[in-house]
Amino acid sequence: MQGAPRLAVLIPCRNEAAAIGGVVAGFRAALPDAAIHVYDNNSTDETRAMAAAAGAMLGSERLPGKGNVVRRMFADIEADLYLLVDGDGTYDPAAAPAMVRMLLEQRLDMVTGIRVASAAGAYRPGHRLGNRVLTGMVRLVFGNRVSDVLSGYRCFSRRFVKSFPALAQGFETETEFTVHALELRLPVGELPTAYRERGEGSASKLHTWRDGLRILRTILRLIQRERPLLFFGSIALAFLLLSAGFFLPVFGTYLETGLVPRLPTFLASVAFLLLSFLAGACGLVLDTVTQGRREAKRIAYLAIPAPQPEALATLAPAESSKSPARMAG
Repeated sequence: MQGAPRLAVLIPCRNEAAAIGGVVAGFRAALPDAAIHVYDNNSTDETRAMAAAAGAMLGSERLPGKGNVVRRMFADIEADLYLLVDGDGTYDPAAAPAMVRMLLEQRLDMVTGIRVASAAGAYRPGHRLGNRVLTGMVRLVFGNRVSDVLSGYRCFSRRFVKSFPALAQGFETETEFTVHALELRLPVGELPTAYRERGEGSASKLHTWRDGLRILRTILRLIQRERPLLFFGSIALAFLLLSAGFFLPVFGTYLETGLVPRLPTFLASVAFLLLSFLAGACGLVLDTVTQGRREAKRIAYLAIPAPQPEALATLAPAESSKSPARMAG
């Protein structure tokens, strides 16, 4: 990057007329040199008018879902650094300079704003529990380097954004960010940030059970896609145990009498054994394919220049954060 880095604030939103003006103003004050982009996702209220009045650059994506909007923004917008935030006013703009500085100082590719509820109603118990369960699954399978998989407040390097596949359609896009970073072993960091209640007139688009199940399904699909040997190996083991469960009683009878009177049970045992072998073979083949895909993604990532710490000198000084930062490189 030559001279001042181009910083873009990306705000996907739908029906956020009550909050979007304040969000744009907040990030304009926190990052005065940033280009602020608001992409509307089929709003039926005055979201676009309020964003324009606040001075944001407008875009739109007609395919419904946050993931579709993020894909469009990542494709359309050219910058050196990207800050992604929801348009509902729940995230603190004052934390943005610290996130940007952390990314540059430590040469990271993603900094996640870890949500710390500033009010009792900001982070509902059901959402908190769901986040812990889903984050725990990701940590168990992909690596213990994250503590808030579902945070919508993130800072990215250009090489992360331009090499990210962006396949998700809805709120599961945050899970995709995390798994992409963990699978490529990218340097990532976390910074605790205040998480506030929605303002009056602003309603959440998140449906706890429906979207929670979609995110769970996305995690399982990512395990199948990124860890096929684990996924299909588990299926193979389940079929093998079923085969043994059917076979052992038949084998015991054969040892006692020399006969196989329960032929259907024996055939079921053989069928499950064959399925076990097939699942194991699928896992081995797809593991090789996945390794090739991972190498290709890594090469695409390395083709883009890394963020340079020297760019810090061109940023406006940021107030020091009282919250401890956490890096997982």
